[in-house]
Amino acid sequence: MGCNQSSEVDEYEGSEEEYGGGQKIETQAPPPQSVVKKNDRVDAIDRTRTIETGGIRMRFAYLSQRGKYPDDPDKPNQDAYCIKHNFANQMEDAFFGVFDGHGKDGHGCAQFTRTHLPALVERFIEKGKSKVNAPPNADLSREQTHAALTKAHIECNKHLHKNTHIDDSLSGTTAISAYIHGKRNRITIANVGDSRAVLGQEVMIQGTKSLKALPLSRDQTPYRKDERKRIRQTGARILSLDQLEGLEPIPDEESDGEGDLVLGEELDEGGDPPRVWSPNGDYPGTAFTRSVGDAMAEELGVFAEPELLTREIMPQDKMIVLASDGVFEFLTNQSVVDICAKFADPLEACRAVVAESYELWLQYELRTDDITIICIFVDNVDSAVASRNNAMGTSSRGGSQSQETAPEADVDPLLPAGGLRPVRKTMTKEKSKAIEKLKKQGVGVMDVSPDIDIDLTTLYTEKSDAEKKRISNAIKASVMFRNITEEQREMIFGVMESVNVKADTWVIKQGTVGDRFYIIDEGRFEVRIVPDDEEDTDGNGGHTVHVYEGSVAKNAHPCFGELALMYSAPRSASIIAQTDGHLWALHRLAFRQVLAQSQDTRQELKKSLGKIPAFKRLDTHGIDKIAAAMDEATFGRGENIIEQGKSCSSFFVVASGQCELVKRVNGKVQHSTCKAGDWFGDEALKGAGARYSSTCVALQTTSCWQMDAASMQKIVMPLIM
Repeated sequence: MGCNQSSEVDEYEGSEEEYGGGQKIETQAPPPQSVVKKNDRVDAIDRTRTIETGGIRMRFAYLSQRGKYPDDPDKPNQDAYCIKHNFANQMEDAFFGVFDGHGKDGHGCAQFTRTHLPALVERFIEKGKSKVNAPPNADLSREQTHAALTKAHIECNKHLHKNTHIDDSLSGTTAISAYIHGKRNRITIANVGDSRAVLGQEVMIQGTKSLKALPLSRDQTPYRKDERKRIRQTGARILSLDQLEGLEPIPDEESDGEGDLVLGEELDEGGDPPRVWSPNGDYPGTAFTRSVGDAMAEELGVFAEPELLTREIMPQDKMIVLASDGVFEFLTNQSVVDICAKFADPLEACRAVVAESYELWLQYELRTDDITIICIFVDNVDSAVASRNNAMGTSSRGGSQSQETAPEADVDPLLPAGGLRPVRKTMTKEKSKAIEKLKKQGVGVMDVSPDIDIDLTTLYTEKSDAEKKRISNAIKASVMFRNITEEQREMIFGVMESVNVKADTWVIKQGTVGDRFYIIDEGRFEVRIVPDDEEDTDGNGGHTVHVYEGSVAKNAHPCFGELALMYSAPRSASIIAQTDGHLWALHRLAFRQVLAQSQDTRQELKKSLGKIPAFKRLDTHGIDKIAAAMDEATFGRGENIIEQGKSCSSFFVVASGQCELVKRVNGKVQHSTCKAGDWFGDEALKGAGARYSSTCVALQTTSCWQMDAASMQKIVMPLIM
């Protein structure tokens, strides 16, 4: 698991020390203690710290990485963060926050909020205690805490509007914070915008302990129906950029469906999300519905009132993550928790999540966002502390028992799984155009035919189980390996070449034609880029924009060069070894041969697709397109694959195994069995707003071919409409 293991880290008392970072700005407040220089790429804690708050022992770390912006290489990091212990004069309390700025003065807005919001929270907490005549060491009720946090965010927003050094008319920041009041083992999450808080909770799955990701916040974006409705009541328009420019149709506002949007490429193509626009002009264009700042958007309902959640930290709660949307653009909550759980040290977990996020950004974009994460490992929870203080909580908070909420009811329920902005799965148009440009540049440079046959047995080498696991973990998030089967995966393990490199060795050079994809098994490697308008006069490869670090001990294995598996095109960056290292390399021809040798695995799928009523009119080409777009997914015995009444997200064809469909109608239960070749979830083919009419449960380990809603909108709907 990683997060429950101990490691040698410094104890952090925190009575005097605090952490905070972001681009320095001029404000009326004193400058922060820790300031990131514009040319510093990464701001991270030097080592993991340990703190105790009441009955909770935690270890935390943070890391903030400035984004890669080819058109603006000197753009400051617009993310900021803060960490405070001994918060509001309570040794048992702590405050963690992440702030993601946007707009021309976004870095100023984020830094201003980083500095002022915690101070305002402290002020209103102390006012709340004095209002009910509670002693200074008392803990406020849920309602009192929520009132204090709400006032703090609103006041911070007002102060930012008045600040003469920051123009927040079209700039602002998100704010996600965790206020830990350790006297009762409580945590209160305050969220404004689309940064996130995620809980990793220990559960048992088929007799094995693992961490399940639970949302502690919901993204406040136009993807949420309740937020869309609220924003539209002000007269605002909600459109993607393509819709605004007339490139995509504008749907009827009443046709959004009953739930949150599950957008296909027609509304979210290549990172073109729905945005908030004035009815009187093409502004402000915010992709979120709440923020601190954004004065011009405030009249459209984009305000700073936070959504709040208070819950008790339980012994099974092992991890809390706060992060900007630079992390969650391409990673799900569960993916982030899974990555963190591999490490015993929160700092290593931060590094791994940021590295994974950075790689995914460059797979789909020409740039990356700023990426900031705070990772908290909960090592021990003494429930007796919470019980003891809850029992005496009402008298210490002031008021009679009848006026107070019962301590056990003084928390919020868990959030529903919905309401999160969907993870991006498509390239931006700019990235696609860049690939096409590279393809054209590569023509004639290297004549490589896709029909060239190679003998895979000459490349095959046996890999240990540990080596296979490292390779598998490295490629699982890559878009190039999303559709491979287990058989193909095993073949890829075999044809991966082992490559040892010495320090200062050029692995690839910008402008040269690439034919291999690489996984870093061990070692540090710099990514260098020469901008289009510059020349590499000194031969050093240009500016260092990133450093990859692979480590077997840390279970960190970044990869690069995915596009070489698709095209014979010039490399867009150089990679040089900083240290001696070890790589796994996959040649493009070997990759293509693996795919070609395994095409038969989809023949049975194509037969099944031809039997589905919606596809019966399709020709062979249409069936082939659908089959090629389907992914293989495996489900364990007893696992729910779909649930009756839930929004349709995918449809399925059973490849192997067996599952049961359970349908409840008018108090009666209907059962049917699905085996290899059968399909279910085809309600999803009805389009947006469709819901599953039954629940499907795996009766044994079951593999299915699956197509998600975005792929259906892009591939299936044009074929069957």
